[in-house]
Amino acid sequence: QVQLVESGGGLVQAGGSLRLSCAASRSIESINAMGWFRQAPGKQRELVASIMDSGATIYADSMKGRFTISRAPHRNTIFLQMSNLEPEDTAVYYCAAHRVGAREYDLWGQGTQVTVSP
Repeated sequence: QVQLVESGGGLVQAGGSLRLSCAASRSIESINAMGWFRQAPGKQRELVASIMDSGATIYADSMKGRFTISRAPHRNTIFLQMSNLEPEDTAVYYCAAHRVGAREYDLWGQGTQVTVSP
């Protein structure tokens, strides 16, 4: 089956930048959207950003102006460019795909840890 693999997480100082990547192990034929989510300890998982098949993007308010989601031309690799990182951005970041026919995002990566030091 298709797998999503994230990379690029790590430790960064406040104000720094990171670029996360998510690659599918093979082509995904029908996708409504792909997105990045994050979950910090004791907090609910939240949407960071998503990109629709059309290329339209959605961002959570707290990420607007700081994070940018993009995709490779083949559409099965997405990126999350993060700038001006803050300690509250510390979380496990997950890549996910909402495949056609599924009610919600149904394919998830293993997650990558992002830690922002003060």
